[in-house]
Amino acid sequence: MRHRLRHLGPASEPLPEVWTGRATNRLQWVLAAAGAACLALGIKLAVSANWETAITALLMAVIGCVAAGLLMLYGTLAFVRLEVTIDREALEVRCGHVGLPRKRILLSEVVEADYDPKITPYQWGGWGCRWRPEKGTAWLVRRGEGVVVTLAGGETFTVTVDGAEMAVRVIRDRLSRSNSDPVPQI
Repeated sequence: MRHRLRHLGPASEPLPEVWTGRATNRLQWVLAAAGAACLALGIKLAVSANWETAITALLMAVIGCVAAGLLMLYGTLAFVRLEVTIDREALEVRCGHVGLPRKRILLSEVVEADYDPKITPYQWGGWGCRWRPEKGTAWLVRRGEGVVVTLAGGETFTVTVDGAEMAVRVIRDRLSRSNSDPVPQI
């Protein structure tokens, strides 16, 4: 993966104090609609069915449709949108419109930040929160550019976000500032 990461030199534009970027995937609304359809089918079965015969099969069908619908709805709506915020202290990632799941990485734990122009769900096994032993953790809502941060323990965290080059510049700036701050004498 390292061969695709590009070195980012200094830029002439000033860096913001708080950087915010987003990534969206409108295709997942189709999957959310399928989840809503499963949920609606489960509700329709529960309301219009004859509960006097074949109750076990009917109960399994209703529970299966409702559970599948709820899982598909949450799984797709949680990852239809992703927001990344970088401030003086941390990199924070929030998913979906509610902001859950959420991940906060303190910049004091970050060793390095890199830009990757071609992150794909295929590399990670799909959209969502992913973990692969040889690659680390990734939060993906779409293919494209993203930020790869290496943590002090050697783990990596990858996130797809628009404007990833600027995010990497902001993180590198924060890291260089923290490394150049003098250590207080006691």
